[in-house]
Amino acid sequence: MASSDDHRPYNPTSKPSKPFSLGNFSTWKIKPTNSYTLPLILFLCIFSYFFGLWQHGSTSPAASTTAAHNQLPCNFPDTTLTKTQQTLDFTTHHNPNYAINISNNTPKTYPPCDVKYSEYTPCEDAKRSLKFERERLIYRERHCPSKDELFKCRVPAPHGYRNTFTWPKSRDLAWYANVPHKELTIEKAVQNWIIYQGDRFKFPGGGTMFPNGADAYIDDIGKLINLKDGSIRTAIDTGCGVASWGAYLLSRDILPISFAPRDTHEAQVQFALERGVPALIGVIASKRLPYPSRAFDMAHCSRCLIPWGQNDGVYLTEVDRVLRPGGYWILSGPPIRWKKYWKGWERTQEDLNEEQTGIEAVAASLCWNKLVEKDDIAIWQKPTNHLNCKMNRKLAKNRNFCPAQDPDQAWYTNLETCLTPLPEVSSEDEVAGGKLAKWPQRLTTVPPRISRGTVKGVTAADFQQDSELWRKRVTHYKTVNNQLAQPGRYRNLLDMNANLGGFAAALVDLPVWIMNMVPVDVKVNTLGVIYERGLIGSYQNWCEAMSTYPRTYDLIHADTVFSLYKDRCEIEDILLEMDRILRPEGSVIIRDDVDMLVKIKSIIDHMDWDCQIADHEDGPHEREKLLFAVKKYWTAPAPAEEGSNS
Repeated sequence: MASSDDHRPYNPTSKPSKPFSLGNFSTWKIKPTNSYTLPLILFLCIFSYFFGLWQHGSTSPAASTTAAHNQLPCNFPDTTLTKTQQTLDFTTHHNPNYAINISNNTPKTYPPCDVKYSEYTPCEDAKRSLKFERERLIYRERHCPSKDELFKCRVPAPHGYRNTFTWPKSRDLAWYANVPHKELTIEKAVQNWIIYQGDRFKFPGGGTMFPNGADAYIDDIGKLINLKDGSIRTAIDTGCGVASWGAYLLSRDILPISFAPRDTHEAQVQFALERGVPALIGVIASKRLPYPSRAFDMAHCSRCLIPWGQNDGVYLTEVDRVLRPGGYWILSGPPIRWKKYWKGWERTQEDLNEEQTGIEAVAASLCWNKLVEKDDIAIWQKPTNHLNCKMNRKLAKNRNFCPAQDPDQAWYTNLETCLTPLPEVSSEDEVAGGKLAKWPQRLTTVPPRISRGTVKGVTAADFQQDSELWRKRVTHYKTVNNQLAQPGRYRNLLDMNANLGGFAAALVDLPVWIMNMVPVDVKVNTLGVIYERGLIGSYQNWCEAMSTYPRTYDLIHADTVFSLYKDRCEIEDILLEMDRILRPEGSVIIRDDVDMLVKIKSIIDHMDWDCQIADHEDGPHEREKLLFAVKKYWTAPAPAEEGSNS
């Protein structure tokens, strides 16, 4: 039976007590000794004691270090600590000079930002975007602030912010105070996207092209392709609205990423995240999507307003790059079935016919096969390899293949109209890049990128060892943060340096999803491996802001992120970005070298976070330590209070 301690509120300064048992005391055996041994031992002990007193009669550097470190608390009220819950102290063992230097500096503070920045997205800022071209929506791409434009304040939650509903209730409900925007309730009222009711929003699951609800719409897709056998696991929804398609896929064990620009449909991605659905701010414009090649089993566009047939088919060519061999592209809405619906769409027949003809031509040039067009839905399938495509290229007017390049490079990488070649195969029946196991076996099977030796320095044995290591680490995390094992406490998780996705894989049995980020600065690009495991993620440079709204994540995990970026950008800027995207009362786990954690703690102490530095799971002699933290609950003041405080 679990003890009551298993259910106490998580406090990052609480160390799990280590029970001491006298059960084995009776088994201790004292060996007999002769009459000279005991007096000799007694003399040596007394001598050592008095020698120690003489040696430490004056203040020593080690004592000064301890005193300096004791001035670096994690700023908690004393009432949170008990005899078994003492703040960890370890700096007497590592780099004492640094602790002394910190104590002599004037602490830097990080005040709250103005309330007008409560939804600030640094790299998708509306004012900054106006400096860039409107052609092809380039102005809606990532345009990050320069170093001297970075905010040194903490983005506030809106007044009245409340903890989100737990999953799966959050799929259908969100608090109005958390995302105070009613625009979509008016603009999309007849389409059943979202309803404002009292102090909350309701999401009926409707959409422009699925008036009967997303669930019924997905059932219709399931009649055309198999959504139940585990062959389709990862999906991408372009122009996602409030992500109802993605929300209802989750119950089918299909893991989607929904994306849309920050545009006139105010807060659509923010609503998706508030519902507990994976989403990012993004747009197909002039740059590749921040995903590796062959990432998604299925791509979807439901009246997403992307001009697929224009600009020499460059947008659909990018979808081809991120689609897995044999993957599906689903299109619903204009121009599909235009002969039936053209009057309601308020467009001419000629215009709609031209659009569909253009899309069909681009799909054919990519060697896609059109499987079906039924009612409002059309589905194409990407070939499993490019053997026939290469042989018939001139005859079928297929587009040219891209020259030798890295198909996985996708951070500010320009879009191209050439076709990204699939890995070579020896027969028509072979799946380019290797056939994937079906979900859930896919999670633990050695990914083809590793088994085929295309991930430098990573072997099948390394993969298995990494999986076992993260199971051990996550088990240890749960002993410090007992709420990590409790379904419902967390929903949206972020791994800032995911490597092979081991952290996410170790949490697969909980009702959570993890955005696995692979920093563009790492030596080995592993994001393709993460997708081959049936997980999702994106590329990121942590010297820049993430393409997401404030208060996106319930828990953030950072494994050696700060050591990776120590010579690239300021620690405080990464921490302030973590603070921006972390929800009030959200949790943080940071793994890093002990010296780096001391620096991090000195900043966190002034950010309204509670924290605890703990030993490595292998014991106190490891230089790598763990920092557990919780962001305190605070919001912008009420409008009246704001005026009186100004």
